Amino acid sequence: AEGVRFAHEVHPSEIAYDYWTTQRALEAVDHRPAFGLNFDPSHFVWQDLDPVGFLYDFRDRIYHVDCKEARKRLDGRNGRLGSHLPWGDPRRGWDFVSAGHGDVPWEDVFRMLRSIGYDGPVSVEWEDAGMDRLQGAPEALRSLKAYDFEPPTTAFDAAFGN
Repeated sequence: AEGVRFAHEVHPSEIAYDYWTTQRALEAVDHRPAFGLNFDPSHFVWQDLDPVGFLYDFRDRIYHVDCKEARKRLDGRNGRLGSHLPWGDPRRGWDFVSAGHGDVPWEDVFRMLRSIGYDGPVSVEWEDAGMDRLQGAPEALRSLKAYDFEPPTTAFDAAFGN
């Protein structure tokens, strides 16, 4: 159908899960405009990938943004692969947490989204095994709205020209 677009979530276990596999996936579909990306920075954090640089490099392919958070606790005993421990177990090396409680550099993410001209959907995705969603989801939304500030209408030093 005309105008249909697909946003693949860059996610471990999928065909594109990091920078290089995303590049290869785009090459495999001959960079068709209908094939884009669902950006979820939580998957970048626990893999030690740069979510902000990814946004810039794939700026023309970001079709949707999920605000989900991950927190790493790699302390020499807790491993990156999660040790087959359940979500929310403090012995895991990383876990999904409510936005505002982890390691995603949200201000940098939102500044980059603004810089690349992203104006598509932004959603809060909930996957925190340690917090009730009725408390955490509204708190996540409030936390993220702090980064939804208006860009300046003039350069900060323009006042010196008067």
